[in-house]
Amino acid sequence: MKLPWLKPALEAPGPFTSVHIDTTRTDPHAAGQLEARWARMRSDLSADGAPAALLDRIEETVLSPSPIGGRHGRTLLATDTEVLVDRVLPAPPLTESAHRGEHPQLLPLLQLTPFAVSQLLIVVDRAGADLHLRAPDNPSIAHGHNDLDADASVEGGHDVLHKASLGGGTQHGWRANNYETRVEDSWERNADAVAGTVERILREKSPDMLMLSGDVRAMGLLKDALSPESRARVIDVPGGTRGVAFDRGPFREELTAATEEFVARRQQELAERFRESQARDGASVGGASEVAQALTRGQVDELVFVSAHAPDTIEDLLRRTLLTDGAVSALPEDVDGIPEGVGALLRWRDGTTPSNSIGSMTGDSQRE
Repeated sequence: MKLPWLKPALEAPGPFTSVHIDTTRTDPHAAGQLEARWARMRSDLSADGAPAALLDRIEETVLSPSPIGGRHGRTLLATDTEVLVDRVLPAPPLTESAHRGEHPQLLPLLQLTPFAVSQLLIVVDRAGADLHLRAPDNPSIAHGHNDLDADASVEGGHDVLHKASLGGGTQHGWRANNYETRVEDSWERNADAVAGTVERILREKSPDMLMLSGDVRAMGLLKDALSPESRARVIDVPGGTRGVAFDRGPFREELTAATEEFVARRQQELAERFRESQARDGASVGGASEVAQALTRGQVDELVFVSAHAPDTIEDLLRRTLLTDGAVSALPEDVDGIPEGVGALLRWRDGTTPSNSIGSMTGDSQRE
């Protein structure tokens, strides 16, 4: 995942204060627990020299209710005079952390890169659709600014929507058939209108996921109206209804399950791509020393690391990757085939590139 918004923070002079904290408020005791955890963090940061004015500002941020619901977290990276990064996270950090040092602490934030997916959710009925955009900097698909403006709702404009019995016996059969044809035509034209808006949003916003819910008949008509490329990307999510809140309840659970399945599949594909490139002596290297050498040569296109098994030098490797405009992706702890828990897909390769043959597996202390 590319993270260009982080680079300016890495180029600023330190010292830095880094806070990665779970700001979930899903039960009545959460606010008090958050205050207690932050108080301990603040005490540690103050002892390490963080200015009181900066800590006051961070405290106001982390203790204020977030505009999103569900489980989430927050990362703040700051110099002594300025907060450079303030991000609401789509999931709580794996480990909460408060750190002060020469450089920003990146690992707790970048462990969450798998969850930073953008999504377009379309909830359809036979009259039109409601569209919801979730971007990595807007982690909730149900809360916050939708960033779609006029495209957040599409009304097809064709209002002959309901089939009905006209009565009157067989002499009215032609009237009934004609009316039902008009209804079907209205549904299809409305689906065409929604599809046009969806295709434009896909071109302009490039969301990772395309999710569809709502009236079953309308879902089928919309898929028929989409291009083959877009149709192949559609993920059906049952249970959505236009105009009905979905931040809680069964539909929210369906959205969460679809997202988790997508994230897991994408992580598996990345791990397989790395292993395949290692096996065929392709453009990748594995191991902390080899990745460091590739970074020095400007070769790293994407750094991959196993969250629970990253090497001691991971902070330096992450920082150098971002400063050279490389992407960063975290993999789950059960992934194997990543030597020493870190590897890199390369922009280019030549005869002096470090060997990329797989040595020891993740977590091993020795390499071949």
